[in-house]
Amino acid sequence: MLCTKVACSIMEKENLKFSESTLSSLCNDLRENNRITPEKFIKYHVKRGLRNEDGTGVMAGLTEICNVHGYVLNEGERSPVPGQLTYRGYDVAALVRGAQQEKRFGYEEIAWLLLFGRLPSAGQLKDFTEMLASCRELPENFTENMLVRMPSPNIMNQMSRAVLALYAEDENPDDLSDENVLRQTVDLLAKLPQIMAHAYQVKRRYYDNESMVLHPNRPGLSTAESILRSIRADGKYTEEEARVLDLCLMLHAEHGGGNNSTFTTRVLSSSGTDTYSAIAAAIGSLKGHRHGGANIKVMEMLEHCKAGIRDWTDEDEVASFVEKLLRREAGDRSGLVYGMGHAVYTLSDPRATILKSFAYDLTEKRGYGDEFRLAEAIERVTPRVFEKVRGMEKPLCANVDMYSGLVYKSLGIDQDLFTPLFAVARMVGWCAHRMEEIRTGGRIIRPAYKAIAGEKPYVWLADR
Repeated sequence: MLCTKVACSIMEKENLKFSESTLSSLCNDLRENNRITPEKFIKYHVKRGLRNEDGTGVMAGLTEICNVHGYVLNEGERSPVPGQLTYRGYDVAALVRGAQQEKRFGYEEIAWLLLFGRLPSAGQLKDFTEMLASCRELPENFTENMLVRMPSPNIMNQMSRAVLALYAEDENPDDLSDENVLRQTVDLLAKLPQIMAHAYQVKRRYYDNESMVLHPNRPGLSTAESILRSIRADGKYTEEEARVLDLCLMLHAEHGGGNNSTFTTRVLSSSGTDTYSAIAAAIGSLKGHRHGGANIKVMEMLEHCKAGIRDWTDEDEVASFVEKLLRREAGDRSGLVYGMGHAVYTLSDPRATILKSFAYDLTEKRGYGDEFRLAEAIERVTPRVFEKVRGMEKPLCANVDMYSGLVYKSLGIDQDLFTPLFAVARMVGWCAHRMEEIRTGGRIIRPAYKAIAGEKPYVWLADR
């Protein structure tokens, strides 16, 4: 089947409607007429990216679901403070600590909290966990029809398309009542990990020439356990591995209404569209390397660092290479140090702090301790190198992406799954914000854009 796809691709290229010269000419027109200079944004006081001049986000809504706190305003100026992430008012560090000390999985508890606004009782948590497990089974022939027959090299795209396809399996897909949206939410929470695992196995078969192994569902497993069992050919995992993955799911479950994918969910939900359309769009947003795909960019950057730094323990040499990254002389030439900095957090990202404390022992056990220490060195030197290169002093902390990729790598998880795992975790946050938007938004989200092209007289075709 792979050979057939490649042959079709070649035929499509040979039958292009545009020659290369025509395409190049059209792209020149495209570039000339589709770029607005930064000066014009300043002239018309437009807040690009819905950001204020100091980098803070434009206030676009209210939410009770999550708070991302990284600074305080003191007489109009930002004062950095240690980062704090709260779910429904509860500090995520306390939620993690509770699950860890009681030796239980925590993602399902956080899912309940985000959806219903309060912590579950032991009985409610047990019933909710069992409900999710009972809903994991995909519709009959769904994997064969949606994934096997139409494989994709990108799992995020497969997940988005599969979520849209679930619309056709729903007997009441457009009903926006609380009961119906909640039913759809629980169903998607349960099924997305299975869709991800099956899409991954199909990708291995058709694009990596590896064996495809689809395990039947096993009742009684947590979300983290079910994922590890589904993505591994032998279906085996240790309790430590499952608890570390559960921690990652907890930390990625939600991050406020202003992040790109959650705002996407709220924008679509405000239009009155169905749950599947809103969530498929959110997955597409998360795929971008400026959002959920950032952990992959961190791992790519680390590979550049490993190749370009002779002594990983020499901080001066690490700083010299980071300077090359910032000056666009190394790495992907983007001028970015991936994994450093955040739109809200200034002194610290609580997710990175928590994950880093677990990553140290895990990476050491799995033979990636040197890479972990290299990431630490990059974290230490980047703020002063940034000040040197950019000429500005700015609080700069490691974000969660700096260490999440290393944790997944230490768990033996392929890079193909890094961002899909983020989507699986964030599904509950998206759905919580969708329900809040439907119940309290009340208006379609429609910001204004100023047209600056000016009027032009029409030219008859014969005179052009």
